[in-house]
Amino acid sequence: MIDLAFVRANLPIVEEKLRSRGMNPATALGDFAAIDRERREAITEVESLKARRNKLTEEIARLRKAGEDATSATEETRSLKADLETLEARATAADERLRTILQTIPNLPQDGVPVGSDEHGNSIEKLWGEKAQFPFTPKPHWEIGEALNILDFNRAAKVSGSRFVVHFGAGARLERALANFMIDLHTREHGYTEVLPPYMVNSKSLFGTGQLPKFAEDLFHCDDKGAYVAGELQDGDHWLIPTAEVPVTNLLRDETLDEAQLSVSFCAYTPCFRSEAGSYGKDVRGMIRQHQFQKVELVKFTTPAKSSEEHEALTRHAETVLEQLGLPYRRMLLCTGDMGFASSKTYDLEVWLPGQGLYREISSCSNFLDFQARRANIRYRPAGAKKSEYLHTLNGSGLAVGRTYLAVLENYQQEDGSVRVPDVLVPYMNGQTVITRQEPL
Repeated sequence: MIDLAFVRANLPIVEEKLRSRGMNPATALGDFAAIDRERREAITEVESLKARRNKLTEEIARLRKAGEDATSATEETRSLKADLETLEARATAADERLRTILQTIPNLPQDGVPVGSDEHGNSIEKLWGEKAQFPFTPKPHWEIGEALNILDFNRAAKVSGSRFVVHFGAGARLERALANFMIDLHTREHGYTEVLPPYMVNSKSLFGTGQLPKFAEDLFHCDDKGAYVAGELQDGDHWLIPTAEVPVTNLLRDETLDEAQLSVSFCAYTPCFRSEAGSYGKDVRGMIRQHQFQKVELVKFTTPAKSSEEHEALTRHAETVLEQLGLPYRRMLLCTGDMGFASSKTYDLEVWLPGQGLYREISSCSNFLDFQARRANIRYRPAGAKKSEYLHTLNGSGLAVGRTYLAVLENYQQEDGSVRVPDVLVPYMNGQTVITRQEPL
């Protein structure tokens, strides 16, 4: 959530930043200025009445001490009390209305983020790796996996419906190998602490990271006793996590860390569940848009002074996975119109898929500044300071395991239909160097 005081003091800047995101400030902010004016007027009147009440209190004391009649002053004091309660309630209500408006407003893009309306406004920041040249026409991953009998979309549809897949044999082992490789890399070489969080969270957690209330339709809600009512954040309802970002970030909700404890870096391997609302008809083949997929997530908590540096470091950690796997990729700086709701700056890593002849997002690395920390009330206490401040949160995929899996199939396919195992994965595959066709069930 954006700082309410910042919006009040910098409304023209906020309006311009929202325009850069393709939003109409009048629609997004509604009657913000009028409500804020009403609030300030109410507060001014409250202060004026309090000053008058204090004078009357002194006057009543003087009159009573002198043995004079204080009835008039006493009655005025009673009247002031009722007026004060009304004005204070009005100011509080206005403040709540302003905060409700801010809950639905996205984070403001950092300076330097390119202005654009969609993915066409993104800029290429880096290209890495040589695209493999095949002496045959490379196939997409779904054809490779089905031919090898390691992927089964039909049985998954029978069990769960569309947008699911079953992995068999060496295919299942490859998924596990990728996850173990990523976790080992991030914990051993990059200094992350591994976390195994719950796969279900309450609505307060989803509010903290910015998924609720705006994006409820993109989530899977559990049909349990704590039924979700729009706008009501609860402790006892349950949602399947769309990403480990949600439970891991909320581990520190309502907590205050000492500056000496920062930066904190966590990584987590979890399934992710997404309804893919609005994506029907898009990417219906293969493993691109699944209702369930696995991901290794990187989450950082840091001070404002270090957040830009940590953003670059986190992005490099995700890139290292691709480089060690030998997968060509590009780093994209997302434009204002293509960033996520909570992000102030995002790099997307896109891996080359020769079977489809295009780059696909495989990691999104974002700096949220204090946007999530305000919603989740995560603070730190600067050294020597008495007052705490909001820290900064960052996260990124390190990587999406399913998309890394399909990138391996497409980039390491061979003419006979087999798939060579990348060297760094061989120890995780029990020494297997090539995935060949296995007998169908």
